[in-house]
Amino acid sequence: MGHLITLATNDFDLNGWLLKPLGSSLNQWALDFQGNYERIVRSIAIAKERGATIRVGPELEIPGYGCYDHFLEGDTILHSWEVLAKILASDDTMGIVCDIGMPIVHKNVIYNCRVIVHDKQILLIRPKMWLANDGNYREMRYFTPWMKHQQWEHHFLPRIIQEVTKQIKVPFGDCVVSTVDTCIGVELCEELFTPASPHILMGLDGVEIFTNSSASHHELRKLHTRVELIKEATLKLGGVYLYANQQGCDGDRLYFDGCAMIAMNGHIIAQGSQFSLNDIEVVTATIDIEDVRSHRTSRSRGMQAAGSAAFHRIEVPFALSSGKSGEIGMDLGLKLKLSEARFHSPEEEIALGPACWLWDYLRRSGTQGYFVPLSGGIDSCATAAIVFSMCRLVFDAVTRGDKQVIADARRIVGDPKYIPSNPQEFCNRIFHTCYMGTENSSVETRKRAKDLSEAINRQDLNMDTLVTATVDLFAFVTNMRPRFRNRDGGSNAENLALQNIQARLRMVLAYMFAQLLPWVRGREGGLLVLGSANVDESLRGYLTKYDCSSADINPIGGISKTDLKKFIAYARDAFEIPILNDFLSATPTAELEPISETYVQSDEADMGMTYDELSVFGRLRKVDKCGPYSMFTKLVHEWGSFLSPVQIAEKVKRFFTEYARNRHKMTTLTPSYHAESYSPDDNRFDLRPFLYPSKFPWQFKKIDEEVAGKTKAD
Repeated sequence: MGHLITLATNDFDLNGWLLKPLGSSLNQWALDFQGNYERIVRSIAIAKERGATIRVGPELEIPGYGCYDHFLEGDTILHSWEVLAKILASDDTMGIVCDIGMPIVHKNVIYNCRVIVHDKQILLIRPKMWLANDGNYREMRYFTPWMKHQQWEHHFLPRIIQEVTKQIKVPFGDCVVSTVDTCIGVELCEELFTPASPHILMGLDGVEIFTNSSASHHELRKLHTRVELIKEATLKLGGVYLYANQQGCDGDRLYFDGCAMIAMNGHIIAQGSQFSLNDIEVVTATIDIEDVRSHRTSRSRGMQAAGSAAFHRIEVPFALSSGKSGEIGMDLGLKLKLSEARFHSPEEEIALGPACWLWDYLRRSGTQGYFVPLSGGIDSCATAAIVFSMCRLVFDAVTRGDKQVIADARRIVGDPKYIPSNPQEFCNRIFHTCYMGTENSSVETRKRAKDLSEAINRQDLNMDTLVTATVDLFAFVTNMRPRFRNRDGGSNAENLALQNIQARLRMVLAYMFAQLLPWVRGREGGLLVLGSANVDESLRGYLTKYDCSSADINPIGGISKTDLKKFIAYARDAFEIPILNDFLSATPTAELEPISETYVQSDEADMGMTYDELSVFGRLRKVDKCGPYSMFTKLVHEWGSFLSPVQIAEKVKRFFTEYARNRHKMTTLTPSYHAESYSPDDNRFDLRPFLYPSKFPWQFKKIDEEVAGKTKAD
């Protein structure tokens, strides 16, 4: 019948785990050693309850992945060893192989490691060989890659471990673990994404089970890449792939989207959820290892394997399989039920990812809820809809009896017996809005904001007196009164200043309301202010520095206007909020200039480009790594059928001029949920100057020469 093995891989929700409520536990959080320890132990217990004989956890699970420069502190290493010692001192690892992640100093060098343990013993320490060092990741700032491939050394254990395991030293390096019935190899996150992944050589040397511990963040439309890489890893090679990933927010801009998977011979056989508020999720499957061996019978594979270099094998007298033929149907039946991987649409990803991220921030921050200044436009509308999506997820979790979510909700609302009656009621408790209108606000915009927030604790005010007082103060000091351009004939400088003061006063008022609204209701604490500038406006710099786009966090700051519109259309139907349809048809406008019969301010007119064009510029700039000239040459091919080279050149030059002129605004950008590959986030994702030669004389001259050449040729 073959050798049957039950496997377990799991996600850590910086909230905790998924699948079913399993009692109270703390969230997986950077430097939360106690909470992280409890979740690791619980995950092992769940795996053993399900009959699993190997358990894999996410990357750096003991200290948490997002420690950043704390990895350079000796305390982080020490506390990680202390947690591991506590795990090994108990019976948790008896009868199961556990793959646990932590940083380790070997010969005075810090490595990102997996520690393979069994029966209270350390079998192997496997350091990461290829580090993630681009985009959102800077692993080489803290760690050094293990460059001695297929080599190993002795690692002398700290005394706190020696006292528990009675081991003095253990193998450290690129080795594999050989059990009585199979062979296990370790791969870490980025190593799956490299062209020459370690699993290739390991598989040719007879490794049949590969573990991968990851901290892979959510990005719209990204999961497909991860799934295809996991399937491909075992399609030609054959084998079983156990993928574990972080889930949730560990206190930064990223949301790790879980989706633990088990794949075999190119097929996904078990998959966890991608978004959840629950604490723990364990994915298990029962596989027949003989299926791997039969998959590997091709002659060409055999010839390559026969000539491959050998890995050092750590032998352990333990069998992963039970050898009981009757157990083949325990989880998946006589024949494995191969399933297609499950994917969310981008609209669902927007509804779920930022909502889970917001819940993590809310329950960790100790605040009473969220506050957002409603503008009546699609951006603040999307922010409000995502908060409502969060409330729907909370209500669903409470309905399922999730004890952790219930406890968090009670603490947030300040009622030890509170149970939300529906999502709207919970939203009414924790979400506050305020529409801050002026004489430049239209009746239609005010009505949209009012209709959207009918079920929310909403304030409505007219701030004209505040704006007038500010302008009067300036006039009193300078004897000069600024005027709007379109109505009163003012200069561009006057017009811009009058717009900016409205936006900046909204920020001041937003924080005042956020700090005092709980007090008004007899509560202590404050609210977190949500921003609502989308990724395209940030890229173009179409926002006022320190205006109401400045906030504590921003759930839509990494999402394009195009995707936000699609999300609003989705939420209109999925959340049963018909008023959202009115936002889809509204013209995007800041409403900071006077409205007349012949003039209504328009965002796209002000920017000199459409939101769809901005998305294209953003991807070419960041993803395709284009400067002005290469962007122009690409767009000539893409847009040449409907725009002339002269028109394309003008659009490219305008984009780069405005981008460069406003780049300084990115240094103060509100921390935003990272969801888009062309995010201009200056913190660590998009590292560029903020003082540019904004006219790009050399680059623009080359574009002009190219245009002249094409025009002459035509």
